[in-house]
Amino acid sequence: MPAIMFQGTGSSVGKSLLVAGLCRALHLRGLSVAPFKPQNMSNNAAVTSDGGEIGRAQALQARAAYLPAHTDMNPVLLKPESETGAQVIVQGRRFATAKAREYSQLKPQLMSYVMDSFRRLESAHDLVLVEGAGSPAEINLRAGDIANMGFAQTAEIPVILIGDIDRGGVIAQIVGTQQVISDQDASLISGFIINKFRGDVSLFDDGYQQIEQITGWQGFGVVPYFASQWKLPAEDGMDIAHKAQDRLSGRTDSARNLHIVCLRLSRIANFDDLDPLIHEPDVRLSMVEAGQPVPADADLVIIPGSKSTIADLTFIREQGWDIDLMAHYRRGGHIIGICGGYQMLGRRITDPQLIESSLSEIDGLGFLDISTEMTADKQLAQVGATHLGSGTQISGYEIHIGRTTGADTARPVMRILSGGAERDDGAISPCGRIWGCYLHGMFSDDSFRHHILAGLGDISFDNAGALDYEQQIDDTLSELAAHLERSLDIDRLISLAS
Repeated sequence: MPAIMFQGTGSSVGKSLLVAGLCRALHLRGLSVAPFKPQNMSNNAAVTSDGGEIGRAQALQARAAYLPAHTDMNPVLLKPESETGAQVIVQGRRFATAKAREYSQLKPQLMSYVMDSFRRLESAHDLVLVEGAGSPAEINLRAGDIANMGFAQTAEIPVILIGDIDRGGVIAQIVGTQQVISDQDASLISGFIINKFRGDVSLFDDGYQQIEQITGWQGFGVVPYFASQWKLPAEDGMDIAHKAQDRLSGRTDSARNLHIVCLRLSRIANFDDLDPLIHEPDVRLSMVEAGQPVPADADLVIIPGSKSTIADLTFIREQGWDIDLMAHYRRGGHIIGICGGYQMLGRRITDPQLIESSLSEIDGLGFLDISTEMTADKQLAQVGATHLGSGTQISGYEIHIGRTTGADTARPVMRILSGGAERDDGAISPCGRIWGCYLHGMFSDDSFRHHILAGLGDISFDNAGALDYEQQIDDTLSELAAHLERSLDIDRLISLAS
């Protein structure tokens, strides 16, 4: 079958990044290649060309392969709504809301959707690169599995196991995986990759050979740590703070004139909105964690998107951030709410059908004269927009439930163009320092981002020489592809699928 599956010895071993880099490398070799992840769990979703949603990591992999993101690339997406339950998205659309035990009973019927999507991609491309989830060593989850070996057995495709040497114990990671999985599953593994090596790769030659001798699996290479990975959009909410710190530690400038703060909500969603801000040389981005105060020197506080707006509004009050936000406002600070954060800025949120919460209504933060009613219909679309304050043309996406009305919507932020129709979006306070809207992805536009940042401080931007965020992503993907070409035996990898 024209497909290879990449599974990990655990979560966060670098599967997503390796698949993205290989998508670009194989495209540059002239192959038509597509990414695929049977099951993903993330609240960082992307809107696809066919009007659904998938994990943002698969959208980045599609971009690496020069393909539009499509729901077939991630047919099952789990979006956590609580500690024990998640919304189940199947082929881009809401399928169910289930707790962990209920989801295990759903999985057998989901395999048909997974295989349906996989076969379509397989028939349309020279090669499909499949990414697993978590680890096949989680044998307690093997029954009914659709994410790792259960899928590999059904699709009858070879598996490459990825170990993360940066966290230590990589020999035990790989050898231990072989020891706990069944012989039938182990027979599908064609080899392994050592990822995130720091220093002289030759120092691991003996360890590499010992893994080959003990397991009988062939090694496909040792990949040095990719230092530029922070330039790519974050997949996980925990990555944002690390990326911001990596950026600051590598900077030589001392200006950092603007301090932008984002509240790390308990159900933060679509946090890729923050990525472009990390890269600006005059910006210092900080994530405020639970229990921490909002810094007094913040110029701008962002309330990001949320998978559970009402629950996260309660979370904000539990941290005392509502008091901090009022103090920030009184000091002359700016506040932006995006999607769920926009809804929280209003006077009231109602949920009469209990779609999102067990609460039918809750008071908002009261910074904007708006109210939001949660509705069953979900707005899900790639859109164009005009920023009314600057006339800048923006591309972005909407992914939300709820309808917002109120006096401050008479001062909209954007004019959205979608499906040939125009409509206003967002609201601005009378003072102009507080605003919110539903549009995600707006900061990826350089002109818009620079306009907003210039309004926060005494900073001017020369767009001709400033950051080109979208080009930087593309350049980094090509840099990653070259990095993997130097590190891996890609010819042998391709031969597995022939």
